[in-house]
Order: sequence, then structure tokens, then C-alpha cells
Amino acid sequence: MQSEPKDGVDRRDFMKAAIALVGASSALAAQSGTANAQTANAPPSGATTNAHSGTVYTGDVIQGKKVISRLDVDDLERGKKHMLFFQGVQMPTGQHWYVSVIVVRGMKPGKRVALIGGVHGDEISPVHTIQTVVSQLDPVQMSGTVLAVLDVSRPALEAMERRWPNSGRGMDLIDINREWPGNENGASAPSRHAGLVFNRLLRPNADYALDFHTGTTGMDLTSFNLARMELPEARVMAELFPIRQIFDNPAYPTLLANALINVGIPAITPEIGPARILDLEMIPLFVEGTMNVLKHYGVVPGSIGRTGSSVGIFIGNSAHTVLSTQGGFVELLVKVNDKVEAGQKLAIQRNTFGEIVAEYTSGVAGQVTGLRTDATAEPGIPLVMILYQSPARENPVDYSE
Repeated sequence: MQSEPKDGVDRRDFMKAAIALVGASSALAAQSGTANAQTANAPPSGATTNAHSGTVYTGDVIQGKKVISRLDVDDLERGKKHMLFFQGVQMPTGQHWYVSVIVVRGMKPGKRVALIGGVHGDEISPVHTIQTVVSQLDPVQMSGTVLAVLDVSRPALEAMERRWPNSGRGMDLIDINREWPGNENGASAPSRHAGLVFNRLLRPNADYALDFHTGTTGMDLTSFNLARMELPEARVMAELFPIRQIFDNPAYPTLLANALINVGIPAITPEIGPARILDLEMIPLFVEGTMNVLKHYGVVPGSIGRTGSSVGIFIGNSAHTVLSTQGGFVELLVKVNDKVEAGQKLAIQRNTFGEIVAEYTSGVAGQVTGLRTDATAEPGIPLVMILYQSPARENPVDYSE
């Protein structure tokens, strides 16, 4: 293992502390109580509701697209692509954050598949992936529906930040992917937004779901699916992608995929490389995998393309995360997807004098899934994440999802 001083940060202790901090923050927020929303969630004056299906149009039109506050895809005309804005939570000014929605409604009945992006604002490849899939869909030839939701956390996306900048307590940065299924009367705007999106947009309109992500800012990541492989439908979807790795792990309970699974909607979390860029080499793999999912469920015609078995996909159930114990300049000795052995040196770290202050080795045998991209690190920063198989699952430090 990595050399470190006696007072260095133990990796497992850090992981426990990080999870505890997340839990403590949630607990404190919960103790503040839910607000009395009264009529805040009622349809606005002038809104129209389809009594049969429950879709609510607010009466507003933005850039030629109708605004809805609730969706039932059965409302929409078959054989067409429908572009809408979903009205989310209010801003501090009293206006709303809007979510871009595309509904591709097939001519014939069938399964409903949700494609979701923009849960984190620094994750750009998912948006392009979903756009590319939608561009390939012909609703006249389809059976069922594809629901594309492109920018769930709009304020985070505007700033290209992972977390939602919430003004409630002076400017919190809240990870909405630790809030699902949300609470329409919750203690923060992101919690309320998550509740609106989950209850009024996603849950009523999906039989299956793919929630696309990337690594967080500062981390490079391979192509992999986060999936609960003990669930048959999740396993099927995960293995339909011709990508490098599958992380068989539930990770955090408040992930969107887990919230969907909890209400009976099989879901996985595809992870498309690094944040803040369009990874044009990796995106086509996830487009191909998504089209395979749609073909598998009979939404679009055609034969299945390449899958995980075609490319020798590696499956692991645990993540071994090596954290920095010192501050300094980091030199990585491995690359993403490299196979590593226990005890193998992964990185060295130097101070400003060029002296080596730490060396980092792997505690397991597995494959490199993620690497830090910034050349410096203070103590406690994830440097290398290794996917491996373990009798007891080990969850990752907060680096993606």
C-alpha cells in the first residue's frame, strides 16, 4: 500500500467519513421540516389538463415549445417527435427552471424507455449521446415511446458545475443525485425540483430508464455502466453496451437509478468518460448500446449490434480508491483500463523541491476505472480508482454518478 506518515488519512476512514458527512447533511436538512406548500403545486391559472391522461399545460410557450408541469405520454399524438419544456422548481426571482423534454411517440403501442441526462451540470457527453439517439429514431417505425430528458439540473448545467447552486443558506452546492426521489415540499430547491421531475415527469412515463453520467470534474473515467447485476433487467441492459467495464454495485441509495428501481422501473447508470467535454470516441459506444436496449425491448426494429460480450467487458463489484495522503504534484504511472496487480506502484507525489513525499500502490488486483486529471492534489483526494471483484462489495468515494 501507499507510504504515508502515522497521521496520514486512512482510505477506509476517509470513505466512512465522507459517507457520514453526506448522511449528516441530509439529516440536518430533514430536521428543518418540510414547508407548508399550501397551493404552491397547484396548476397555474389558465393551465389546461387532459382529464384522461393528466398532462398539464401551463399555457406558456418558450421558443415555440409548450410548457408542461405534468406529463402523460399517452396524451401525445403517435408517430411524432414532441418537444416540450417541463416546469421545474422556482428560482429566487420567482421564475422557473425549465427542463428540456423530447418525447418520441411510436405509431404502435410498446414499452416506454426514459433517457436522462444533465443530473450533474458538468456532464456534457450524456446530452450529446441522447441527442444522437433521438436523431436516429423514426417514430413512424417505432412501437412504444422514448422519453428524452436532457438537462435535469439546469442551474448546474448553466455554470457547468457538478452540484446545484442553492441559495437557501447563503449558497449551498447540493448534489441532486443524493436527493432522489426528492420531495415536492422538501427543505431545499434541489429536493423539490427532484420531487417534481420524479413524480410528474419520469415515474409516470417510464418502464425502463438509462440515467447517463460522466466522471466528476478533475477525474478521467473509462466507459462503464453502474448497474445492480442481481436484478435481471438491469443486467440485461448493462450487458447490451459494447463498453469496457461494468461496476456491479448499488453505490448510494439516493441515486436516481435506485429511486427508479425502488418504484419498479429497472434502471442503470451509464458513465461516459470525463466531465466537461464531448468525448466523441466514447459517445458512439453508448449510442450503440442505447439503440441495442431499444431494440431489445421492441421499441425500434432491427438486430442487436455489438454488446459487452463482443468486446470482452470486465465486471467488478467493488471499487478500490487510492487517496492522496500528502499535498503535492502527482505523477501517475498507469492509464485508464490498465490491468494492475496488488502491490503495483500507481503514482508518486513530489513537493515543490522535487522530493518524493508519497508513493501509492494498489491494494487489489483489477482494472483502472478512473484517474485524477489535475496534476496537483491536497490530502484526501482520489487519485486512482480500481475496479475489482470482492466477496464483500466496497462502494466508491464520490467521483461520479
